[in-house]
Amino acid sequence: MRYRVRTINPPSELALDTVGGSETLADTTRSEVQFDNCMIKQDIVDAVVNRTGLSTTKAEIAVEAVLETMKRSMERGERIELRGFGVFSIRPRKTGIGRNPKTGEEVRIPPGKAIRFKPGKNLQSISVRRSPSQPSQVRR
Repeated sequence: MRYRVRTINPPSELALDTVGGSETLADTTRSEVQFDNCMIKQDIVDAVVNRTGLSTTKAEIAVEAVLETMKRSMERGERIELRGFGVFSIRPRKTGIGRNPKTGEEVRIPPGKAIRFKPGKNLQSISVRRSPSQPSQVRR
């Protein structure tokens, strides 16, 4: 059974929308679970099923194959370019200096690698649109 979690008042409770009705989770704060605007892998599989007419099993295999191929490519340090969507790349991360929160002692953070995503033009145009009720932000 799949749950969609949404927050309700008071903030210490959450409602789980299920196929058969609604349940309440007590002792959970609002910040612990927030899935209102979250897409999971199963949502992608469902979209593939609805769009192509494939069986759920075949759609799951196809989605998993795409994600696994992307993961292996990034492990090899390759750049992934999806025209109209964006580019995934691996960038080196500099050595840094952090602090131990308990003692305040400086700690050396070793260099590493980070996955970066740069959205393509089509994706950027979606994220830049504002609703009429949302005020524009002006930098001063």
